[in-house]
Amino acid sequence: MELIQEQNQRTRQEARYRSKIADLLAHADVKIVHEPSFSAKPWDMRVHNDALFSRILGQGTLGLGEAYMDGWWDCEQLDELFARVLAAELAGKVATWSDKAFFLLGHLRNRQIGKRLRATAADHYDTGNDLYQHMLDKKMIYTCGYWRHAENLDQAQEHKLELVARKLKLKPGMRVLDVGCGWGGAAKYIADKHGVDVVGITLSEQQYELAQEHVRDSSAIVRLQDFRALNEKFDRVYSLGMFEHVGFKNFADYFRIVDQCLEPGGLFLLHTIGHRVTSFKVDPWMDRYIFPNSILPSAEMINRYSADYFSVEDWHNFGLDYHKTLLAWDRNLHAAWPLLPDYEERFKRMWHYFLMCSAGSFKAYRNHLWQVVFSKGIQPQPYEAVRSAI
Repeated sequence: MELIQEQNQRTRQEARYRSKIADLLAHADVKIVHEPSFSAKPWDMRVHNDALFSRILGQGTLGLGEAYMDGWWDCEQLDELFARVLAAELAGKVATWSDKAFFLLGHLRNRQIGKRLRATAADHYDTGNDLYQHMLDKKMIYTCGYWRHAENLDQAQEHKLELVARKLKLKPGMRVLDVGCGWGGAAKYIADKHGVDVVGITLSEQQYELAQEHVRDSSAIVRLQDFRALNEKFDRVYSLGMFEHVGFKNFADYFRIVDQCLEPGGLFLLHTIGHRVTSFKVDPWMDRYIFPNSILPSAEMINRYSADYFSVEDWHNFGLDYHKTLLAWDRNLHAAWPLLPDYEERFKRMWHYFLMCSAGSFKAYRNHLWQVVFSKGIQPQPYEAVRSAI
């Protein structure tokens, strides 16, 4: 009898939790369904385990993500689900005390120094070169593509690199620094296409090993090096998708070091994901499984920390292109999954969740993709903004 009473009590409690989550999701036009239904929308949640609701209320976004990894729920169109949830600002309504403590800790301490900075490279970029080779374009560019005139991912990435080169006003013989060079695809393209000497730096050992092969027979070189150790001069500097890992407590040092490296009259292009508002919050699921110790800058933060060193010449936002890029990466990974036997199903679900959660954030206009061109000192002529890559 007691067991029956306890079971009935748990059932009633789960029903209350389900009702609370359902009421929240209704603000985003998202429904909870348990079985496939003709009336279900592609962004509705298909729940396979009713314990999901208490897990969400108890663990917040961390519990939501881990439950997806565990197969407790599915969604046909995850990016649209997240876009709706983010646009309705529902995440803060299920924030737990552990979430708040995590956010406070991230604000108080510098999580992007020493071993913590290297942890980002080890935990994410050293996941496995084979994964990225199948997921990315031919040049292995792991940042947003430029889709203005592109018909596929390879074109979008090449157009992005050409856009960077044109914005930097490159001339043959220039010495160029690539901060956070990934697998060397950008360094090689810019060196080969524009006749410049490129030095790329990365903290990822696996990136470094493959990048050396990619830049062979070009005027680009790659180093395994922390940007804080830089002490040399360049005519131009660019950084594609690295600034997100610097951490707001290190933004001032970042711009100071770039300033030290850049010749007077030089240009610096910063390509970064940016958050719509200034926030020191880090999503606990993303921090644990994808990008440890990372934080997204806001426009206000970038201006605040760069103003002592640079003038802003151009600010270009094409965040919706990241939505298309992430969908292309997800399609590539899904098609290549049979060729990746070393990765378990839970990892596959984790990676799909990451890509679609990110895609939804751009679709909801919570995150943006910015290319900011800075100048150092007096310029010989007015800067002309570039938007065409072909």
